[in-house]
Amino acid sequence: MNPPATTVAYLGPAATFTQEALLTQPDLATADLRPLSTITDVLDEVAGGKADVGFVPIENGIEGTVSATIDGLIFDVDLYVQREVVMDIHLHLMAKPGVGLGDIGRVSSYPHALAQCQKFLAEHVPEAEQVAANSTADAARLLGESDARDAAAIAPRLAAERYGLAIVAEDVEDHPENQTRFVAVARPTRVPKPTGHDKTSIVCFQRADHPGSLHGILGQFAARNINLTKLESRPTKQSLGDYCFVIDLSGHIGDEVIADCLRDLHASLAGVKFLGSYPAVGNHGEVKRREADAAWQAADTWLAGLRSSIG
Repeated sequence: MNPPATTVAYLGPAATFTQEALLTQPDLATADLRPLSTITDVLDEVAGGKADVGFVPIENGIEGTVSATIDGLIFDVDLYVQREVVMDIHLHLMAKPGVGLGDIGRVSSYPHALAQCQKFLAEHVPEAEQVAANSTADAARLLGESDARDAAAIAPRLAAERYGLAIVAEDVEDHPENQTRFVAVARPTRVPKPTGHDKTSIVCFQRADHPGSLHGILGQFAARNINLTKLESRPTKQSLGDYCFVIDLSGHIGDEVIADCLRDLHASLAGVKFLGSYPAVGNHGEVKRREADAAWQAADTWLAGLRSSIG
């Protein structure tokens, strides 16, 4: 993002997984960080110009898409994804100091987090009431501010440290390999430059629900050998059975083949909403970017040599 962000809104309160992921980004971590209570608040803050960047979760490896984020980007605001960040997720059961498992009659957390700990909860606190909170950190904050001796929260380790809680049980998630994908979003005034290892996100709206409509959309990518990394249908909120398709694809809007594909889709569909082209994460992302940059420079030198002999 250029120029550097001076204000970043994120899903708060402080000590959420969102903040932990945000702090891994040096250029964003040094900005004025503003925790907000809901994902909708974060998106609106950026769309309204009150923050330069919004940082929110968009997908979890166990529970799937974070609907508040993707639906907000599709229907409520016009923002572009600037980057994605993937972080390992480890959840901990925490309570007031001195409270043990046998004392717990209520467990609160963000719904996605509760869903990711069902095996542990069923085995160790099967009678405990499960209460939804706005975020994992908010569950810890509210517990820390209360006098409850029969309640617990499921949250990041950072939340226990911040809100004066003791960890009763560590790593209570059902799947320790779980990850969450976060995105940084900004107003649609700039798309990050191509890096050679990029991802583009779009939403496709059909003119009508008829046989072969999805096949027609996918055929545009297949004909150009474009790899799709995600395909998901979302209700359009207009009528039952009316869906749009959220698609993540490998490549950048600056690539000719991607631009040509989106042009054809826009001409043949009721609408295509561009959500952004941005650097893709991955274990080999930096290597791929360096290789692409070297290949581009070599090709540019080759082409310059050929063109120098014109005339």
